[in-house]
Amino acid sequence: MSLRLGDIAPNFQAKTTLGEIDFYEYLGDSWGVLFSHPADYTPVCTTELGKTAQLKDEFAKRNVKVLALSVDPLDKHKGWINDINETQNADVNFPIIADDDRKVSDLYDMIHPNASETFTVRSLFIIGPDKKVKLTITYPASTGRNFHEVLRVIDSLQLTANYSVATPANWVDGEDVIVTAAVKTEDIPARFPKGHKIIKPYLRTTPQPNK
Repeated sequence: MSLRLGDIAPNFQAKTTLGEIDFYEYLGDSWGVLFSHPADYTPVCTTELGKTAQLKDEFAKRNVKVLALSVDPLDKHKGWINDINETQNADVNFPIIADDDRKVSDLYDMIHPNASETFTVRSLFIIGPDKKVKLTITYPASTGRNFHEVLRVIDSLQLTANYSVATPANWVDGEDVIVTAAVKTEDIPARFPKGHKIIKPYLRTTPQPNK
């Protein structure tokens, strides 16, 4: 059964390019991004892992740890990393799980039989410090992910976890946000002293409260 938003992300132990890990111990109190790749030495995956490595500082400042996964064995991973670093001008220094027994792939329902009986689709999970699944995205094998969108979503998740707000379409960090319906209009000034706008009774906006 596939994981849904709010489900507890299953823990696991796995071999990775940085040694054996326990998933929960690796995350600690951090947020996590776990994402899968159909196979090593594939062109789209090479660009994705390179882009993730280039964004290391962006993930770090958001207290996010990343882990990649492929169903190929560890020795192939290590050779592939050399290619990624060379072609993408990157330094891959996050763990890549060697899931050749498909254990983690099955736990997270990353293999979709109608797409492939053996290879994972491009699944991506954002997991909160409470170990609950906050977001899932699944791409087909032919389409590379947009990691700036992943960062944008993390910004929204972290903001809305701490304030009674939601983020509108195409929102990026620093823009106005929506006050949730749980906050009465008369209570907005005390909760959001930077000001607010009432566009409709159900649509109230305020400057981003943590900026």
